[in-house]
Amino acid sequence: MTRATEAADALGLTYEETRHGRVNSLEEAAAARGIEPAKLIKTIVVRLSDDDYRFVLVPGDREIAWPKLRTLLGINRISMPSADTALAVTGYVRGTITPLGSTHAWPVIADERITGTISIGGGDHGVGLTVDAEALAKSLNATVADVTD
Repeated sequence: MTRATEAADALGLTYEETRHGRVNSLEEAAAARGIEPAKLIKTIVVRLSDDDYRFVLVPGDREIAWPKLRTLLGINRISMPSADTALAVTGYVRGTITPLGSTHAWPVIADERITGTISIGGGDHGVGLTVDAEALAKSLNATVADVTD
C-alpha cells in the first residue's frame, strides 16, 4: 500500500490500483494503464503565496490555463514551486504528486472536463488509481471549474 491508497481507503473511494514500471511520458503511462491520455489525470501543485498552495487536476491531454485559474482564485499571480518545495509541501516528488495522502491537505481544483472513469497518480512512480471522477472530486471537496486549455 501507498499513502495514496491508504488515503483512498480512508475516504471510502472505490479504486483499482495499477502498477507498471517507470515510464518516460504521459502517453506511455496511459498505455500502461490501458486508458486514453485524456483520462490520465495530472496533479499539479501551484503556489499562491509562501504558505498557500493548491492541487490542480488536469486531463492528460490539456494544460493549465493560467488566466482562467487566476480568475477563479481571484489573484494576479500564481507560480510553480521548485521540485524541492513541491516535495516539502506535499510529501511527494514530482511525477508522483497526488492529493491523496499528501502530507498537507491543500485545496483541490479539478478541471470540469474530468469525468467518468479516470486514472490518478498513486503516490509512487508506476502506480495509478483508477477511480470515478465524480466520486474523487466529491471526496476531495474539489472545486470543479474550467481551468484548462
